[in-house]
This record gives sequence, C-alpha cells and structure tokens, in this order.
Amino acid sequence: MSLNPHWVALFGALIVGVLGQILLKTGAAAPGSVLEQVFRPATLAGLALYGGGAFLYLYALRGIPVSVAFPSAAAQYVVVAVVGWLVWAEPVGMQQVAGLALIVCGVLLLATA
Repeated sequence: MSLNPHWVALFGALIVGVLGQILLKTGAAAPGSVLEQVFRPATLAGLALYGGGAFLYLYALRGIPVSVAFPSAAAQYVVVAVVGWLVWAEPVGMQQVAGLALIVCGVLLLATA
C-alpha cells in the first residue's frame, strides 16, 4: 500500500466516520425525545461529519478498487467498539473480540493485496 492521495482520503473518511459515530452516540445518550435528539448539536455535527466522510470516500474510490476500499471501511467497527467500551463502558464479550479480530485480519489482507 503506497501513500497516495486516494489512500489518505480513505483514511480521512474512516477517521471522520468514527468521529461522526461518536458524536451520534453522544447525542443519543442525553435524555429527551427522539426529536430533541435529532436537533442536538452533537447529532447534527455527527451527521455533518458523515456527509464530509462520504465526499472523502468518493475521492478515494477514484484510485482504490471498491473491493478494497469498502471492506477497509470495516475498520471503523473496531475503533467504534473500543471507544464504546472505553467511554461508555459498553460490554464487549469474547465473541465480539473474535469478530473484531477477524475484521482486522480481513482489512489487513485486503489493504495489502
């Protein structure tokens, strides 16, 4: 994997997606109705980050095969699961750890193909 602008854009899309997910969780964790949740600043910022991440992902697809880029996006699951465990004390069982390890192995295999 060479460090070219398309890979940088993919990495940026993944980071922005993780940040968006964290902000969505932050907006969802506060009390109130679903309508209040939708209009919380954290929720709106999370949605905006997802939109920005989509543009980065589109650029990445110009130089990376979708068969590699899309599975690489699965790395977000791993990061978000770790953040959920660290920040919100969400449970992570052995099956989840095994699944996350398989995701990491799959992403590494595809990224080096």
